[in-house]
Amino acid sequence: MANSYFLPLFLSLTFISSVSANFQRDVEITWGDGRGQIKNNGELLTLSLDKSSGSGFQSKNEYLFGKIDMQMKLVPGNSAGTVTTLYLKSPGTTWDEIDFEFLGNLSGDPYTLHTNVYTQGKGDKEQQFKLWFDPTADFHTYTILWNPQRIIFTVDGTPIREFKNMESVGTLFPKNQPMRMYSSLWNADDWATRGGLVKTDWSKAPFTASYRGFNQEACVWSNGKSSCPNGSGQGTTGSWLSQELDSTAQERMRWVQKNYMIYNYCTDTKRFPQGLPKECLAA
Repeated sequence: MANSYFLPLFLSLTFISSVSANFQRDVEITWGDGRGQIKNNGELLTLSLDKSSGSGFQSKNEYLFGKIDMQMKLVPGNSAGTVTTLYLKSPGTTWDEIDFEFLGNLSGDPYTLHTNVYTQGKGDKEQQFKLWFDPTADFHTYTILWNPQRIIFTVDGTPIREFKNMESVGTLFPKNQPMRMYSSLWNADDWATRGGLVKTDWSKAPFTASYRGFNQEACVWSNGKSSCPNGSGQGTTGSWLSQELDSTAQERMRWVQKNYMIYNYCTDTKRFPQGLPKECLAA
């Protein structure tokens, strides 16, 4: 029987509210020349972008499977050309990566939430969504759950995408390379807004995104070893390591995809004239 998705998620959110995340302890700002700042004794982090540079940070830990929660408030107003990211990534030229990318837009137009999965340097598995709320008005929780069987993207506890381990049909799945959590705010007006037609309005700079509530339930990878039993945690029950979407969660995900999905590589027959990827046909 599938483990219930929402009860563990509820417990996780309860944990976030009762135990303060500490960015000073858990992450390091890696670029931006002062444009990334940790504030309020480690409870808040901000990234800024101006015409000179953006900024970014990364987790101090590496993970081989994990459930990562982050509360984010995106760039308000005219955010066209800006991209705010939250993702997991391994180093090297044949890297693994799990992406949330938030593509800014003109005032009054919704953000585009772009998701993707890379394995051994190969991606092209995009799904894009509009959100059902204003992500700039307040903090919202974005979650990447990554275990040996699946990757689940959720927004405020609602699953929007599931990428299953489909190695049985020849699809690569990220399961062997430890990844860090990264986030950045940068300018991509050469492609991000309407294919690069709308440029960044630098009179609105600096652009700022805010973060709080970082929570990591994960198999921490250190010195070539995992903190989880048996290396990857396979066989562990009652946790994110064996978590699946129950019927209620599957129904909510279908609701999101029906009403808010704006691109799905699995339905793009023009992009794949020789036939859709195998995982799309087997899903």
